[in-house]
Amino acid sequence: MNRTDAPHAADERSMLISWLDWHRATVFLKTEGLAEDLAHRPLLASSPLMTVAGLVSHLYWVERGWVQHTLLGGPDDAPWNEEDLDADFRADGTPLSELLAAYERQCSANNEVLRSLSLDAESKFERGRGGHVTLRWIIVHLIEETARHNGHLDILREMLDGVTGD
Repeated sequence: MNRTDAPHAADERSMLISWLDWHRATVFLKTEGLAEDLAHRPLLASSPLMTVAGLVSHLYWVERGWVQHTLLGGPDDAPWNEEDLDADFRADGTPLSELLAAYERQCSANNEVLRSLSLDAESKFERGRGGHVTLRWIIVHLIEETARHNGHLDILREMLDGVTGD
């Protein structure tokens, strides 16, 4: 996934999707060249599931859950449950390359949806006490979620092998 700067002027949908794609592509930059054993190495005693691989897995499930389930009404096939609310972070030895490929496919499929519906389209399912959300809200949330976890990837990557960068 190539990172392309978002345009300085564009219509709302193009701007939102461009920023989302920029942050998605940053995930690939942050993980590029990372050794497989390091991708699965936990560094935080308080968050043993927060690994590079775990974050990529989580981002895949975030994309899938918000667009395919909440927005479109598809099945809720996410791995988390009452006993394990963080199961989406469990990469369980899945190679980082496979996690990234699944994430890229999900992002691509989601972009087709993001381009095809009105930004005012409401989700099929309610989220929390706020009720239904719009596609616009979902895109902004995906930008926020991906950007936040890119910060985590930044820190983990530097701690694992010293690599820093944008």
